[in-house]
Amino acid sequence: MKENKLKKRIEDGKVGFGVISPTTDPTICEYVGLTGFDFYMIDGEHGAISASDITNMVRACELRGTTPLARIRSVDTKLILQYIDAGVMGVMMPTINTIQDVKILVDAIKYPPIGSRGLGPVRAADYMQGPMSQEEYVHFANSQTLVMPQIETMECVENLEELCKIDGVDGFIIGPRDLAMSMGFYDGPAHPEVKEMLDHIFKTILDAGKWYGTVAGNADQATALVGKGASFVMNSVQGLIKASGNAFLGARQ
Repeated sequence: MKENKLKKRIEDGKVGFGVISPTTDPTICEYVGLTGFDFYMIDGEHGAISASDITNMVRACELRGTTPLARIRSVDTKLILQYIDAGVMGVMMPTINTIQDVKILVDAIKYPPIGSRGLGPVRAADYMQGPMSQEEYVHFANSQTLVMPQIETMECVENLEELCKIDGVDGFIIGPRDLAMSMGFYDGPAHPEVKEMLDHIFKTILDAGKWYGTVAGNADQATALVGKGASFVMNSVQGLIKASGNAFLGARQ
């Protein structure tokens, strides 16, 4: 297992910049890494991504020095195991609302004594052929994997103070679009009430000693989020293509 460069960056007080994408092509992962992004979030919730896709995408991320992360469709412990056994170094989990949800997530990602992840001769463990002993690997893996529940419902917000107290949680990812819909605003998160709620969420997480991340549509939004204490900012691959494409096509007559 590799060192989690994104986690180290955040621990050093720096902000991690990355992308989220539902695509299955490892070449896209290489493009993202070569551009200089800190992480690549494989979107296994909205993307039709298989376990074999995950392995090749993680390899491509590692090749270019980008931390491979994944959003997995549900708190399915066996599915989570397949992702992290392939080498995914952090899980952004949607559909998280309760203390029990978060505890199951931690339990699935971490080996004992923190969790109950099963141990096998898998890729993340160098197929048990690497230089680490089993005990060394278990402790190292537990120190490197990131647990990141996603906040996207008001039920989750109502439980947030208690969720922040759960051991094993590194940070939270806020999904502003779904949060806005949970609040009854179906046209997006631009409403003043949603912005106020986001600021409340940011403060609650930071006051608890955790870090948070969310999405930014452009550099100005990213700068504003960093100013509010974000440690983790991402755009979508399709969003970046659209922005750069529109800029390029502006020269077309």
